[in-house]
Amino acid sequence: MKCLKTIKTAALALIITLSGIYSLPAWGSSRIKDIADFEGVRDNQLVGYGLVVGLNGTGDNIKSIDFTKESLISMLDQIGINARGGQIKSKNIAAVMVTANLPAFSRQGSRIDVMVSALGDAKNLQGGTLLATPMVGADGEVYAVAQGQIAVGGVAAQGANQSLVKGVPTSGRIANGAIIENEIPFKLEDLDVIRLALRNPDFTTSRRVADAINAMLGTTAAKAIDPATISMKVPSRYKGKIVDLMTKVEQLQVQPDQMARVVIDESSGIVVIGKDVKINRLAIAQGNLTIKITDVPYVSQPLPFSNGETVTGVNSIVDVNESIDTKLSVLNTGVNLQELVDGLNTLGVTPRDLISILQAIKASGALQADIEVI
Repeated sequence: MKCLKTIKTAALALIITLSGIYSLPAWGSSRIKDIADFEGVRDNQLVGYGLVVGLNGTGDNIKSIDFTKESLISMLDQIGINARGGQIKSKNIAAVMVTANLPAFSRQGSRIDVMVSALGDAKNLQGGTLLATPMVGADGEVYAVAQGQIAVGGVAAQGANQSLVKGVPTSGRIANGAIIENEIPFKLEDLDVIRLALRNPDFTTSRRVADAINAMLGTTAAKAIDPATISMKVPSRYKGKIVDLMTKVEQLQVQPDQMARVVIDESSGIVVIGKDVKINRLAIAQGNLTIKITDVPYVSQPLPFSNGETVTGVNSIVDVNESIDTKLSVLNTGVNLQELVDGLNTLGVTPRDLISILQAIKASGALQADIEVI
């Protein structure tokens, strides 16, 4: 009897342990908040044109930059100074473009960071101060006003015969440099339908997100509309509690799917191979042909007491070397990423050679993946 009780206890402990294991998120799964965005919850881009003053002779050349001169005259007119008809020679002013991102649900009176970039031929914005600059959205409405001291990360120095530039001294940042004046109207609590947009559209991932939401809600409220969009009806029990619903949804774990793809950056030689890349059975040979040309200078001296002349010239030595260690490797059907890499490494290929090999495999029809060249 005691033995049977012990067996039951052990079996119960095993069931609890297994249930705990299976309740853990799947390996490689991601939160919905990391792979999708809620429609309407996004940043908005702002832009403005302004003037930077206080530069130490590194501003725009007013004689050649007309818009800087006109902007300065217009600014002086607004404060009651008539500078028209006079000669303005200041090099301490620069015309700039001011950009910023207005976060979702930003409230009036809060502050955001702004970026300031020279528009004319200014050499350096170090030490400059941005004057009050209205910042508008895509609809032409003013949503913020920027002003403040510019922090520049770049450095520029110049001497009589040499100059040094580190970073970009014609671009800077003003932390908390803009004050929000208008809010973008968006009533989250009034939504009856919430739409999620996948950052990497995929049919399988879209369906998995909808299934995960329906399993959590216990209803069929979510539906995958297309590879990038999931539509979710707000259940009656979450009316007026949209934030609670979105919090639960964005924490759900989903296994994202992706196409088999090889990404190649030819400019840097970087190759990224996805885990689902497969190839059919084929043989690969990679040979190296090296041509080395060496120029050896020589001098020909005449004999003593002769009437000859000293002659100089160059002897060129051409050496053609084709590697005798070229190997022919056979890759079996359906090899995975690790096997593919191991097989190519046995050939001693470089990243540049790898790019050519992968493109050749794709051309042969043996590579079951898309190649994207960036």
